[in-house]
Amino acid sequence: MSDNIRESKQPSKMPGKPPRGARVSMKFDRKTIKRMLSYMKPFTPQLILVLICILVTSGASVASSVFLKTLIDDFIMPLVENSKNGITPDYSGLFGALAGMAALFLAGAVSSLFYSRIMATVSQGVLKRIRDEMFSHMQSLPINYFDTHTHGDIMSFYTNDADAMQQMLSQSIPQVLSSGITIVAVFCSMLSLSVWLTLTVVVFLIGILAITAKIAGKSGKYFMAQQHSTADLNGYIEEMINGQRVVKIFCHEEKAKEAFDGKNSDLCENICKANAYANILMPINNCLGYFLYVVLAIIGGTLAINDVPNVACFAVNVLTLGSIASFLQLSRSFIGPIGQVSQQLNAVAMAMAGAERIFTLLDEQPETDDGYVTLVNAKRGEDGELVETEERTGLWAWKHPHTADGSVTYTELKGNVVLDDVDFGYVPEKIVLHNIDIYAEPGQKVAFVGATGAGKTTITNLINRFYDIADGKIRYDGININKIKKDDLRRSLGVVLQDVNLFTGTVMDNLRYGKPSATDEECIAAAKLANADGFIRMLPDGYNTVLTGGGSGLSQGQRQLISIARAAVADPPVMILDEATSSIDTRTEAIVQAGMDALMKGRTVFVIAHRLSTVKNSDVIMVLEQGRIIERGSHEKLISEKGQYYRLYTGAFELE
Repeated sequence: MSDNIRESKQPSKMPGKPPRGARVSMKFDRKTIKRMLSYMKPFTPQLILVLICILVTSGASVASSVFLKTLIDDFIMPLVENSKNGITPDYSGLFGALAGMAALFLAGAVSSLFYSRIMATVSQGVLKRIRDEMFSHMQSLPINYFDTHTHGDIMSFYTNDADAMQQMLSQSIPQVLSSGITIVAVFCSMLSLSVWLTLTVVVFLIGILAITAKIAGKSGKYFMAQQHSTADLNGYIEEMINGQRVVKIFCHEEKAKEAFDGKNSDLCENICKANAYANILMPINNCLGYFLYVVLAIIGGTLAINDVPNVACFAVNVLTLGSIASFLQLSRSFIGPIGQVSQQLNAVAMAMAGAERIFTLLDEQPETDDGYVTLVNAKRGEDGELVETEERTGLWAWKHPHTADGSVTYTELKGNVVLDDVDFGYVPEKIVLHNIDIYAEPGQKVAFVGATGAGKTTITNLINRFYDIADGKIRYDGININKIKKDDLRRSLGVVLQDVNLFTGTVMDNLRYGKPSATDEECIAAAKLANADGFIRMLPDGYNTVLTGGGSGLSQGQRQLISIARAAVADPPVMILDEATSSIDTRTEAIVQAGMDALMKGRTVFVIAHRLSTVKNSDVIMVLEQGRIIERGSHEKLISEKGQYYRLYTGAFELE
């Protein structure tokens, strides 16, 4: 914005963001978890299928370990005994057993592949829905939200935070579920083989869980802090890219690098510490698992050699070689999933941090709109009364519904705008506009001049209802604008800003932005009116030339001309021109000004200008200073009074 008043309102840092170097709690909000899982409800059939596949995969893994006992005790050991006794071994049973094990492994592998593919589809479906909701909700947020959040921070919702959630949904949740089922199944299987050895595993497990919880807690804190640091860094990068010209003009490169280094160091520190803790989890668990393996082998061998009665769930017997081998394999299958769960907790921590940020965005209060008066196309009936019509006639009317009797009345849109004793402040305790009185008659051209920060752009923002006033009234054709639906109010206003925003697409697409139904002929006529037709036809593909990067291939003046033509295509009853010709050279300005005058004919027009030559022909010129109107009148009247306007005009054409 061109007003320093507005800029001074912006906070120095994003709300809700932890300060530099802060660590975020590892505690998970149950509401966040419940809300995140609610997005998976539409995929219930696929999730049931995934659960079945996980059960098959876990069952195959456990069954293959338990089958080792049968393989060794019932097939291998008899073959060894037969060989010792000179009996020809019969391998048919062994081959059948091996084929059975191969079938189990194949079933587990196929099920694992199947549920991984399904979860990839489910996670992308969930993320699509979340991104759709985010973007849709973002469109409903007030301008103030975007004034107080950097674009890079907002972009992080769609990139880093969404990616973290996708990682959790597609990999972490299935892995945790699979590991949990495997742990339960393995534990039951171990009890069926040996209670003594299972107790040994439980003792070891207590120590492993204590170590895992300690390390996972530390890594989780840094993973969550990583999400916030990434958003902060992205916001800074976006800000520096947009302001690169200013950075170079003021030789601010070193300071910019220092600030970037600080934010990048914070991110690097959080990532390094998070991964340092996360990456030692698996080696520690592996080492403890191998140690447990050795301990179990020693205890199991000792029990078997000494014929110590082995207590199992269903029998008391002596440990066999097959039982020991099977139990050792089960111990590996028991410790492995515990390590995998602890690893996935880090991804879950990142996803939870991202989810909390996303849900904070979705919980932002949308722009309120209590209006009920709408803008419609109208025509005059045979009795001269206004009648609503679907076709665009060039005649607009305000439609007033009456709840008392269900009737409807129409008021012709003429463009009479009145600000009556208006006060406004971006925060209640600091009023920046004082006692503003403006009476814009239909067809009048009203100009605002004054130093930067005087409140010129703020007034036009109030007419658009980007912000609501603190006191006073704003009336549009005699209607309080609070009663007019915001979309309809803004449809009646055409705005040409100093900072031009062109969108990726053809020139014709950009011209149609305010009126999608406009024909090619209407767009070309508007371009000719704004003196943009000549250079547009010289582009590689004319009106079909694709603009990218905000029209970076065009000069600032050319981009502004397209912006003016875009407003002409929309053909609104009221125009707001905020430094619309500031980027155009003096010669082109004279030509464009003639076109602008034709565009403004019959319309109420508000002009904000620093270049006073552009407002000389205004019906009323208002001079603002520190949020107050100190002078008003025509150019000739203000010159004759020899006040502030006279000093500005005679001192220089530019206020800055």
